[in-house]
Amino acid sequence: MFKPKKRGDYSRVRHGWWRRFLRWRFQNAVAWPFCVGGGALILVFAYGMFIYMGLEGWGALDSFYQTVITLSTVGFEEVYDLSPQAKFHTSMLILAGVGSFAYIVGSFTQILVEGQLRSLWEKRRMQRFIDALEDHFIVCGYGRIGSVVAKELHREGYGVVVIDNAPEVLDELEQSDLLFIAGDATSDQILLRAGLKRARAIIAALDADAENVYVTLTSKQMVPKLLVIARAANEQSIQKLEYAGADRVLTPHVLGGMRMAQLVLRPTVTDFLDLAMQGKHIDLQMEELEISPGSWLVGKDMLHSEIRPRFNLIVIAIQKPDGSMIFNPQSDTVIEVRDTLVVVGNRNDLDALEEITTASHTLDAS
Repeated sequence: MFKPKKRGDYSRVRHGWWRRFLRWRFQNAVAWPFCVGGGALILVFAYGMFIYMGLEGWGALDSFYQTVITLSTVGFEEVYDLSPQAKFHTSMLILAGVGSFAYIVGSFTQILVEGQLRSLWEKRRMQRFIDALEDHFIVCGYGRIGSVVAKELHREGYGVVVIDNAPEVLDELEQSDLLFIAGDATSDQILLRAGLKRARAIIAALDADAENVYVTLTSKQMVPKLLVIARAANEQSIQKLEYAGADRVLTPHVLGGMRMAQLVLRPTVTDFLDLAMQGKHIDLQMEELEISPGSWLVGKDMLHSEIRPRFNLIVIAIQKPDGSMIFNPQSDTVIEVRDTLVVVGNRNDLDALEEITTASHTLDAS
């Protein structure tokens, strides 16, 4: 069975001690000094009001005006002549005011610069994770369909790169564990940044069919053997996407309608398939395992493969390299190179069988 390489340890970076550290760093080293600077300016202003109202006995309006022109250093004359004591305190007020303003400007600049640098650093770090991926999946569009696809692939432990440029979507992706690129999925440069030439498959799940056609054409032109799964908003676009090179084209509303019909007509079968495909409630899963050239199973028939007695697995079907399907294979059905076994069983047994389908492992005699 083909297994794309697992995603990098980016979730630990985005959620965990590093994210808590960045949050603490931002709140305590940037936001807090900015608040302190604002508080200091308020105290300085109150000090000025005290000088002119308390020491000089001026009115509130005159004291407010004198404090403003003093702190702003505009150079206007005093409202009234100042006593020597008031001149000394006014000098101290100017020094404190200039220092407070400088501190606030510095804190504000730090917020802008550090925020930009942190954002740039985060993007570069994410790009390094993407550059390290191989045999991963690219999901174009993180809407109602693309988000489900990306989350499911991510839940299974595979490398996923999402491409989208909607601001609200990018905010959501910022809070997730997913690797993503902010940009237009129809751009050649953006697709290359997502690792198109190293990807196993690309899912075109954009809202507009024309954009999905463009993504399909571009992907197939750059990587002809790349698996392309495309979403069609209406049935009229299916043929266009197939002409563009899409290997599979799915129409969500048609699939949804057919599924609802099956729930009414065959509820037990549908429930079984849900259990086998998702394995949420019981330890049962349906999986496909591709037979590699070095597998011990090559040339064995179903009886001598001992898949059922040794692994407690059920082989539902075998897909041949030419695409033909053998359902409920008999005991004399021979397993050949590049056959794909459709198997049902628990996860541990499936993992054990996978070892002998992908390498030259042999079964123990016990």
